[in-house]
Amino acid sequence: MIEQNVLTAFALTLFAGLATGIGSVLAFFTKTTNTKFLSISLGFSAGVMIYVSMVEIFFKAKESLIADLGEKTGSWITVISFFGGIFIIALIDKLIPSSENPHEIRMIEEMDEKAKIEHKNKKLKKMGLFTALAIAIHNFPEGLATFTAALSDPSLGIAIAVAIAIHNIPEGIAVSVPIYYATGSKRKAFWHSFASGLSEPIGAIIGYLILMPFLTPALFGVLFASVAGIMVFISIDELLPAAREYGEHHLSIYGLILGMIVMAVSLLLFV
Repeated sequence: MIEQNVLTAFALTLFAGLATGIGSVLAFFTKTTNTKFLSISLGFSAGVMIYVSMVEIFFKAKESLIADLGEKTGSWITVISFFGGIFIIALIDKLIPSSENPHEIRMIEEMDEKAKIEHKNKKLKKMGLFTALAIAIHNFPEGLATFTAALSDPSLGIAIAVAIAIHNIPEGIAVSVPIYYATGSKRKAFWHSFASGLSEPIGAIIGYLILMPFLTPALFGVLFASVAGIMVFISIDELLPAAREYGEHHLSIYGLILGMIVMAVSLLLFV
């Protein structure tokens, strides 16, 4: 049963990570960005992640820590771990220059516009590689988050994997556009985008190999609370601003509320 849960968790993490390749394909085979769809989808993803983090994951972590450490200590460690997760992902975000940050908004239309400019030099190639590296660094903790949630509860893992996959589609576009601009090669742009998504299952594997031998209820609680913090930060700092940039403000909010409703109903169905 444990091995089956591990395989399921890894498969969900792989699915979420490789969604960057879907974004890359969209960048090559569509002429315009469907901004309304992306705005609602990103808002939906944020709604799922915020709701499940605050309603389900945070309290599961708290229950585990209280059972192992007592009510007062367990409650304090839960809160510290939650904000610790936020601090870690915020620090990663801060260390990556905004010009090379994969969460900077890119449009499919930029593919043709930028291809017209003939500045294919070492500097641009370096920028393209940094973009791929940046998304890989960002996706590493997301992979660990998906894997940890799926390992605890496969149904919860499915919801988070879908939310992160939606989040990774525009990231694939964001990586493909500058790398295509830098190299002039759609093939290279696709493979860099595709490979950058592999950091999510790699994060899951490394996390599993390092943490599983020491996985006590207390460590699980700390890790789970940190995952909640990471997902809340990603939603507020990246998904919602991106959703507003792609479309109308209200569309992103409608998507957010819809994501929360879907997540709430799905959790009730498994009670």
